Amino acid sequence: MNPRILLWSITAALGGFLFGFDTVVISGAEQTIQRLWGLSPGMHGLAMGSALYGTVIGAMFGGWPTDRFGRRRTLIWIGVLYAVSAVWSASATGVFTLIAARFIGGLGVGASTVASPLYIAEIAPPRRRGRLAGLFQFNIVVGILAAFVSNALLAGIGPSAWRWMLGVEAVPALAYTALCLLLPESPRWLLGRKRDRAAGLQVLHLIEPDAPSARIEAQADEILALSFEKGEAGPFWGRLLRVPILLAFLIAFFNQLSGINAVLYFAPRIFEMAGLAARAALLQSVGVGLTNLVFTFVGLWLIDRLGRRTLLLIGSFGYITSLGLTSWAFYTGHAAIVPACLFAFIAAHAVGQGAVIWVFISEIFPNRHRANGQALGSFTHWLFAALLTTFFPKMVTSFAPGTVFLFFCGMMVLQLIWVATMVPETKGVPLEEIERRLTRA
Repeated sequence: MNPRILLWSITAALGGFLFGFDTVVISGAEQTIQRLWGLSPGMHGLAMGSALYGTVIGAMFGGWPTDRFGRRRTLIWIGVLYAVSAVWSASATGVFTLIAARFIGGLGVGASTVASPLYIAEIAPPRRRGRLAGLFQFNIVVGILAAFVSNALLAGIGPSAWRWMLGVEAVPALAYTALCLLLPESPRWLLGRKRDRAAGLQVLHLIEPDAPSARIEAQADEILALSFEKGEAGPFWGRLLRVPILLAFLIAFFNQLSGINAVLYFAPRIFEMAGLAARAALLQSVGVGLTNLVFTFVGLWLIDRLGRRTLLLIGSFGYITSLGLTSWAFYTGHAAIVPACLFAFIAAHAVGQGAVIWVFISEIFPNRHRANGQALGSFTHWLFAALLTTFFPKMVTSFAPGTVFLFFCGMMVLQLIWVATMVPETKGVPLEEIERRLTRA
């Protein structure tokens, strides 16, 4: 592989690292922030969920700057948003300042889910595209683990530890921004959007320096032809797309109703409810991140071997068992097994929903509606993530922890029924064949 492509892909994928770090780093500071400003459960949930509301907006509208100003510029500004959010969060003087700062970071997270994978896909050779695009998901998991480790290391430095936890993100954010300045623009944006043939050809030559000029010229002609080809297209919300739309909505809905964001965001609090001391709770949170990383590898290794539907079934059984045992442990006073149960829950998620969701959504829509379908799935995912994070503090104060985890377990029983009765297998099926199967009149 051309080492330039690998370097550019790693750089763009670092947006995923910041995505994972930013969304989880608040978990180490949330209880201190609640005590410091005397927040009610409702206001505390709003503060915790503010980044996710920014993510919803960023995911919904992230395609506009990516198309209007280019992939490279959008990636640069995503890094700026992360850096501003980190510095402002660390210096917050009140809850509303913190909410605004975290919202800005959320905009960066949402936009990164659009721009980073898209940029990698547009520069990667077809035979390497899946592996290189997978760097984004890998970096998300690494960023989550790094946030847990950072929080654990900074926890004992004094009363301002929470500010350092939130502010340290500025270092990787600024490094990411500087590295993005070295990226070339996507040749497909230069040719298809800007119509700059000379600049597009120049980047294509950088991607394949040994390719004959005639081949590069032909590739540019093909990109231009496809970019301006106008085919007939039915409405996205029409009858023919009702099955893909329902599948995309439900997989994103069930993804969050498993309680995954509650565990990632509130891991230290949950471990403390199980009787662990604050320091031990933070260290156990590192175990959550490490488990997520290891089993993400397992899921990505299995997804093209066992298939999407099979992994969703395996994950559903894992969810039900781990969440059911967690609920039982809280109800019966056997809280010592809660950490092990939650590690099993994270493993089930990483192998099942975590590995499948974005792949599955990208496969089930026709070519002409794939971008809209991806946006629908992403918006649904982040909307329910924001709602869950906002209301979880209220849930655990209004209901016993065992009841909350029993609710999540019940939702996963519904997911199992849905997967077993409605979800098709897409492994190894050409996209056009999937389209025929799912949009049949």
